[in-house]
This record gives sequence, structure tokens and C-alpha cells, in this order.
Amino acid sequence: MVKLAKNKFYVTTPIYYVNDVPHLGHAYTTIAADILARWNRSQGKSVFFLTGTDEHGLKIQRAAEQAGKKPKEFVDDLSKKWKNVFSKLNISYDSWTRTTDKEHEKAVQEFIQTVAKKKDIKEGKYKGNYCVDCEHYLTDDDIIDGKCKIHKKPVEFLEEDTYFFKMSKYAGKLAELYAQNPGLIQPKGKLQEIRGRILREGLQDLSITRTTFDWGVPFPLDKKHVTYVWFDALTNYISALGWPKGEKFKEFWPADLHLIGKDILWFHTAMWHSMLLSAGIELPKEVYAHGWWTVEGEKMSKSLGNVIDPVKMVDRYGADSLRYYLFREIPFGEDGNFSEKVLVQRHNTELANDLGNLVSRTLTLIEKFAGGKVPKPRSEKSEDVDFIATLDDDVRHISEHVEKLEFHHALGKIWEFIKAVNKYIDSEKPWELANTKDEHLHTVLYNCTEALRIISALIWPFMPETAEKIAKQLGLKEVPKLENLRWEL
Repeated sequence: MVKLAKNKFYVTTPIYYVNDVPHLGHAYTTIAADILARWNRSQGKSVFFLTGTDEHGLKIQRAAEQAGKKPKEFVDDLSKKWKNVFSKLNISYDSWTRTTDKEHEKAVQEFIQTVAKKKDIKEGKYKGNYCVDCEHYLTDDDIIDGKCKIHKKPVEFLEEDTYFFKMSKYAGKLAELYAQNPGLIQPKGKLQEIRGRILREGLQDLSITRTTFDWGVPFPLDKKHVTYVWFDALTNYISALGWPKGEKFKEFWPADLHLIGKDILWFHTAMWHSMLLSAGIELPKEVYAHGWWTVEGEKMSKSLGNVIDPVKMVDRYGADSLRYYLFREIPFGEDGNFSEKVLVQRHNTELANDLGNLVSRTLTLIEKFAGGKVPKPRSEKSEDVDFIATLDDDVRHISEHVEKLEFHHALGKIWEFIKAVNKYIDSEKPWELANTKDEHLHTVLYNCTEALRIISALIWPFMPETAEKIAKQLGLKEVPKLENLRWEL
């Protein structure tokens, strides 16, 4: 569960590797972070939402060469494309960090010097099997039939002079921390996975420089070396806040939540936590590793050629329909198989029929029976009291589900209420109340529009465009905030 600080919330996605354009898996992580950022902003909290692009390493250098471009020109073009995709998905980030930013590179070098002062860096040689797509030396457990088990590509044997980070020094401390603070890594099974690996294998010292290529942050202790891409990239979570003395670092660190895909969990826990312990920096409150969207049971990956293009989905169905489907369909944290057919079904039945029909019929009733103005409620029946009580109960449960990252349950509860409003209209029959000039008509029309106002606030983090359209149709200047969410406003 995300234990939210009283007044601030700092959420991050990974910074994404820009060897190609984003696919649905990248969109999934980023939309999840956007939902949480919007939810907390709506609650009146000070929010910092970080995303961006990871632009160094051998994989980038080779991709740039294949494209006939210099690495910086190559990543400049791709970073713009990633920003454009996130714009189409309505991602409301506060900071777009790039590892080629001068401020970031300076922070990486200062971080390395901080770790070196702890005598946690040593010189040596490294040889082993390397996956260029992972940008990581692999263990025997990571290799099947001579190929990386994630990317299904042959590994390369590399041998080079290097500098090591003494990660092994922190094995005992991390095992102890994970035992005492089970909320540091979620879901629960992922904590057991990382802790079990450390207890079983310990931690190996980490090669943190490369000499076989030059596209990276210059290593401050030796100009012949560049910094290993993961040691560079992970530092973005503090460099973006102006570490070590920036005001944002003082305000927002430690991060409340690092959202990641499960394939990079080791880097964001054992590696990142060891780095922070060495530098004397407080650990983030939680790392949450969600599942993958699969196609025919395989992880979605450019290298496997089985990706779903989020832009095509948005162009076809709209950003809100895609956002809704992704977080309604499967529990966050579990794997799910992508189905365009199911996306269409949910769009037609739940968005168009349940919600769209509710908005349309409510506005039509107000226009027809109240001259386009929301009437003041008059007589109240037990059905009205029960209806309002249902909403209060639903709102409480929705908040609990969001804090637990149970997005599918939160949306399920919102839709229960939407269906309850539709049922309320059917049972109260405002068209018959109008025919008999029953003053209870005013109460029914008021309750329906008040319900729509509250629904717009609840769905805004998930479907911002739809929420804003509903608010505008109700004559509101903006979507209501969750911090003021109560009946009779």
C-alpha cells in the first residue's frame, strides 16, 4: 500500500530507454503514475510527477549508428517523439528528465564522488556475458540456450578494464532492511523474490564503467571510462529534484513511489538501494513492480516484434477509452493479455452506454423539465437518503482502492455508482413526476446532476478528457476537487 504523506506526493516512472518509440507497456506504467499524480493533486497535495528518457549506453550508440545519426541527434529526435506520445495520452508530468541534460550529468558525477569518498569504488577487470538490450552483465540464471531469457537474443562475451561499486558490502544491510520494512518492495511476492535472491546469492560488486564505447557520462575518477548506464540512469530520481541542495529535493525526497515493470526490479531495489545507502541518502518509501501486458503470452517488446502501438489505439478509440481499459481490465501488478476486442466491448457497454447514457439523459431531463437550470431539491424520500448514503460509502472505498493501487476495484466501485444513478432515474421516473407536477421532480433532477458532478471528480484521474467534458456540460468552470468532495455543493 502507498502510505501517502500528508501534504506531498512524489511519484516516478522509470526513465525510458529511447532506442525506439514507446509501446503499450511504457504507456501503462506512465498512465498509472499519472492517475496517482492527478488523484493526489485533486486531494490538495503538493505533487511531483517525474518521467523522462534514458539516453546513454551501447544500445543507443549502436541504434544511432544504424540510423546514420550521431547519438545526441538520435536521442534528441526520439525524446521529442516520446513526449508527443505522452501528450496524446494526457500525461500530466511535472518534470521530463533526460540523462543527457547537463544538470543530470553533473549530479551523476557528484554522486560517484560521494560514493568514492566512502571508499566504495575500486579498480579492476570484468569479463562476462553481456546483454546489450538489458545493458547488463548476466548471470547463468539469466541465460537460456546462450540467449538472454528476457530479450531472446544471443549474449555477447565482453572483457574490459572497469571500476567496481562495492555493492557486496550492502547485502546484509539490505536483507535486514527488507525484513524490517516489507512495504519497501511491492507486491509482496516481489519483496520475497529480491530478499530471497540476496540471501541465496549475496550481492556481487557492480561494474560501473565502460571502455568499449564512449556514449555515456564521463566517469569523474578516470577520463578513459564512461559511467555504466544504470548507475547513471537511477540517479535521475534525485538529480531531477536538484540533489544535493535543491529545494525540491528537500521538499519531495524520499520518493513516495517508484512505479516500474517487473523486469527492472533488481536494478531499482538491490542496486538503487545499495547506491543510496552508500551515498547516505534516505531510501524511497516504496518500489512497486507491476505486471506486463502480453501478446499471445509473451512480454510486449520491440525486440520481439509484438508491440501494441498506443498512438494507434488512441487515434482509433480515444485516450480515455485506452486508459480506462488498461486499468479496468486486470489487477495492477498482474500480467494481462491485451485484447482490442475487449477494449471495444468496455468502450461500448461501460463508457458509451453506462456513463454516456447517464450524462445524456440527465442533461436532457434538466433541459426539458427545468429549463436548463439545476433546480433546488425540495421533498426528500427514503430512496433519496439511501441513494446519497450509497455514494458516501462508495467514495470511501474508492479512495482506499486507489491508495492500494487497486485501480480495477476503484473503477469498479465508480461504475457501481454510475449504475446506481441510472437505476435511481429508472425507479423515480422523473418524466412521470413532471406529468403529475410532483415537486419531488426537483429533488430527483438535483440528485442526478449532483451525482454527475461527483462522478466527474472521481473519474478525472483516470479519464481526464471525459471528466472535463462532463464538468463543462454541467456549467462548471473546472472539474471538482476530491478534497472538497461532498454532497450538496
